[in-house]
Amino acid sequence: MASECIPTPEMIERVYGELRRLAAMYLRRQRRDHTLQPTALVHEAYLRMASWKGAPWHDKAQFIGVAALIMRQVLTQHARKRAAAKRGGGTLQISLSELIAQGGAPVLDVVALDRALTQLEAQSPQACRIVELRFFGGLSIEEIGDCLNISPATVKRSWTFAKTWLQHQLETGTAP
Repeated sequence: MASECIPTPEMIERVYGELRRLAAMYLRRQRRDHTLQPTALVHEAYLRMASWKGAPWHDKAQFIGVAALIMRQVLTQHARKRAAAKRGGGTLQISLSELIAQGGAPVLDVVALDRALTQLEAQSPQACRIVELRFFGGLSIEEIGDCLNISPATVKRSWTFAKTWLQHQLETGTAP
């Protein structure tokens, strides 16, 4: 693992394109009239991270993973505000085709996904973190292993468990 570092302007510049690509991917899965743009989503995530004075970043993968998690939070908050304003009619939609290995992946709202991930975190914090890094951060099995300091085999087992668990929760609507 690389030595600890504070995100410098150079690091931000190196990862900005990748973060913007992730944000664009998330927003393509949203409803057509979504008001957030990829640039705004990345900037909001960066502003929230910038307030973490002295936060250590071990490497690019960890930085992207944290930024992806924050983008998830921004999208979830946006969805909750819109749903409250529309009284249930405005949930943000996101496809979990990358999460669900079987064909015909259902389309789910971000709030339901967030609830399911919160429940997963209570049961298995490591599995939840792996989902966040893999799905929201776009990291590979090996990058996740490096970031969490666990073996790729452990990442694969947890990823398989989490996909199955989330699919069941989201299909049955049993997430609280």
